[in-house]
Amino acid sequence: MGLILAVHTFRPLDVVAIVIYLAAMAAMGAYFSKRNKSTEEYFLGNRAFPGWAVGLSMLGTSISSITFLALPAAAFILDWRMLVPNLTLPIIAIIAIQVFIPLFRHGKATSAFEYLERRYGPLARLYAAISFIFLQIIRLGTILYLVAIPISILTGVHIIWVIIIGGVFIAFYTVAGGMEAVIWTDVIQTIILLAGGLISIAYVLYDIPGGLMKIIHVASANHKFYLGDMDFDLSRRTFWIMLILGIYGWLNEYSSNQNVVQRYLAASSEREAKKATLLCALTSVPTWTLFFFIGTCLFAYYKIFPDPAVAGLEADQVFPHFILTRIPAGVAGFIIAAVLAAAMSSLDSSINAVATISVVDLFKRYARKARSDQYYLVLARILSTIAAAFMIGGAIVFYFLPKESMVDLGIIITALFGGCVCGFFLLGFFTTRVDYASVMIALVITILINGYLVLNTFHWLPDALSIKICPYWVNILVNTVFMALAYIISLMRRSRPDSLGKLTIWTMKEDITTK
Repeated sequence: MGLILAVHTFRPLDVVAIVIYLAAMAAMGAYFSKRNKSTEEYFLGNRAFPGWAVGLSMLGTSISSITFLALPAAAFILDWRMLVPNLTLPIIAIIAIQVFIPLFRHGKATSAFEYLERRYGPLARLYAAISFIFLQIIRLGTILYLVAIPISILTGVHIIWVIIIGGVFIAFYTVAGGMEAVIWTDVIQTIILLAGGLISIAYVLYDIPGGLMKIIHVASANHKFYLGDMDFDLSRRTFWIMLILGIYGWLNEYSSNQNVVQRYLAASSEREAKKATLLCALTSVPTWTLFFFIGTCLFAYYKIFPDPAVAGLEADQVFPHFILTRIPAGVAGFIIAAVLAAAMSSLDSSINAVATISVVDLFKRYARKARSDQYYLVLARILSTIAAAFMIGGAIVFYFLPKESMVDLGIIITALFGGCVCGFFLLGFFTTRVDYASVMIALVITILINGYLVLNTFHWLPDALSIKICPYWVNILVNTVFMALAYIISLMRRSRPDSLGKLTIWTMKEDITTK
C-alpha cells in the first residue's frame, strides 16, 4: 500500500468528481428526510417502491466495495473459481420468489423475525434479532475499514480521516432519509459502480492492440477462465465445493437476512417484490462476471505492457494502481466514487436494518411498548445514529488491530452468533411438525456443538478432542445439525403446532392447518 501512496499524487479533478458524488448523496438524504412522517415511511418507504428500484437496490447491496476491488484481484492473481458460488443465486432467487416472498409478505410485517414469533414463539424471534444486530454491527465496522484502505490508497488521505468522513456521509443520508434514501441512493450508486467497471474495461480494451480477442487469447493461454477442479474434495475449493457453499450462502441471505427481507416488504406489491428479486438475480451474475473480467483484463494488460511497479504490489492493489496511472484525472475520480458507491450501498442498508430490528423486535416488543409512532420514529433515527457511530468506531478499532485478529474475530462472531438463524427459517417454511419446544431444545444442544467447533477451529482443544474441518463448513454443519435435531426431537415428542395458517409452504392458503 505504501508503494502506491509514495508514487502517486491525487489529482484535483479526481477530488472534484468525488465531492460532487458525496454532495449528491447528502442532498438526497436531506430531501427524503422531509418525507418521513412515520415509521412505516422510515423503515419501508410506505411500501410503495417499484420492483425495478428495489431490484437495483438489492443488486447494489450485494456488491460491496470489497467486491469492486477483491473480485478483480482474485481473477488477476488466480482465476475465476471464486465466481462459482455466485452462479447459484438464480436458483435461490426462484425459491425466494415461490416460497419466501409470499410467506414474508403475509400480513403487515416490518421485520423478518416477526415471522419467527408467529411460527415458534417470542424466544426464537429474540434470539434471531439479537444475533442479526450483533453481526451487522461487526459487519458495518469491517466493511467501512476495508473500503477505507483502497480509498486511502487512491486519494492519499490518511485512513482514519477516510473512515470518519465516509462514515459521517453514510450516516447523514441514511439517518435523515430512512428507507427511501437507502433505496434511491442505492439505485444511483448501483448505476455508478456498473459504469465505473465498464469504463475501466473500456480503457484496457482501448490500450491493448487487438482489443478483446487479444485479452481472451492471453487469458486462455494462462488458464485465467478456469472455474476449479471438478472433483469432490472438502479440503479444497473445487468447483462442486464452491457450488455447495454458494447455495447455502444465498439460501441464508434470501431466507433470513433482514437487508433482503426488508426489500421484499418495501415493494409496492408481492408481484413487484418478485420482479425485484428476479431483476437482482438476472443482473447480479453478469455484474460479478464483469468484475472478474476486469481482473482478467488487467492480467493481460500487464502481461503485454510489463510494469515493474506491479511486481511489487499485492493483488488488490493492482486495480487502484491502474486507475491512477492509466485513467485520466476526473474519470479516475468517477471510478473512485464508484468504489465508494459500492461500499455505501451495503452500509446504508445495514444501518437502516439495525434500526428497524432494534425498534420493531426489541424496543417496541419489550422495552418501550405502546408508545406513539412519532416516538418510535425519533427512536429509529437515534438508533441509526448509534449504529453509524459503532460503524465508525469499529472501523477505527479494526485499523489498529493486527490483520489476523480481524479475520479471526469475523469467523468467531459468524460461527457463534449466526449459526442457527437460517435453520429456524428453513424449518419454519418447509415443515409443519417442528414446534417451539423442539427448536429450543435443539438450539441449546447446537450452541454447545457450535462452541466446540469454534474452539476446534482455533486449535484451543487438546489433540485428542480435535477434528479436522475447514472453517468454511462450520455454518453449514451447525444449521444442518440444528435442523436435524429439531425435527428428530419433534418426532420423539410427537409434537405438532396447533395453527400454521399461511406460515409454511404446505399451509400458505389455509387459515388453520389440520396437518
